[in-house]
Amino acid sequence: MQVITFKAKPKTILGITLAVIGIVVIVFTFLADHGGKAQQTSAEVVSCATEKERAAYLASLGWEFDSTTAKDITIPASFNQVYENYNALQKEHGFDLEPYKGKAATIYTYNITNYKDDKKVIANLLVCDGKLIAADLCDPSAKDGFLTGLTTNDAT
Repeated sequence: MQVITFKAKPKTILGITLAVIGIVVIVFTFLADHGGKAQQTSAEVVSCATEKERAAYLASLGWEFDSTTAKDITIPASFNQVYENYNALQKEHGFDLEPYKGKAATIYTYNITNYKDDKKVIANLLVCDGKLIAADLCDPSAKDGFLTGLTTNDAT
């Protein structure tokens, strides 16, 4: 019988813990950095097939942006905990990614220019077959990072 031991100083344990938390935040930010809309009922369909429609949607919520990027993804056929958490957030805002498991989608990321306190915030619209299926606002910075459902800009 072999016994393996691991002895570490409290500072080492704290460093490892912080590194793991940092990696989880980064992974969650990048995976969740793709989204749709907020405060949508499940019966409401938002067309986001064109750049004009996506820009009009963001503007209807009071958001301004200066650039956009697009990335094609495949929604996993089986969700890990990150996707489960992200989908729970989306369900709070009227979206559900469950019906889109295994399907191709595109994440449109917009640099928001009118977020309070001038933070570097991005909006993600997740579009499948021209339809908005998820949305979020996030600050991907390690210091002040956050992820929330896409809602109206209360500052406007």
